[in-house]
Amino acid sequence: MQVLLDTHAILWWALDDPRLSYQARNLIASFQAEVLVSAASAWEISTKVRLGKLPEAEMFVDNFTPNVSRMGFQELAVTLEHGCRAGSLLGHHKDPFDRMLIAQALALNIPIISCDGVFDRYGVRRIW
Repeated sequence: MQVLLDTHAILWWALDDPRLSYQARNLIASFQAEVLVSAASAWEISTKVRLGKLPEAEMFVDNFTPNVSRMGFQELAVTLEHGCRAGSLLGHHKDPFDRMLIAQALALNIPIISCDGVFDRYGVRRIW
């Protein structure tokens, strides 16, 4: 089983943040799922660190790829199909990072670990 991490889920796992749900934490730790991290999340975290909105993630971003690998997660590239899907999504959700994660989860037909209920509006299977 593959599962995609929402950006906050990656950070909360990496920082051992108690806001990560019990169910999400157990699934990630169980190694029963192949955990995917989108390039869109790397972009989002890096952008927010640069803007000073996520100072706690600065050390994580400095070595993003090795950190993701060390945690046993797999990298998910953004493809042309993902870009077209994200751009074509209906609805008024304007967050481009969320739209990309939605598109990737739909394209791969996999659930996403997220506390964000907006994913439900797009028919994405969400674990929280």
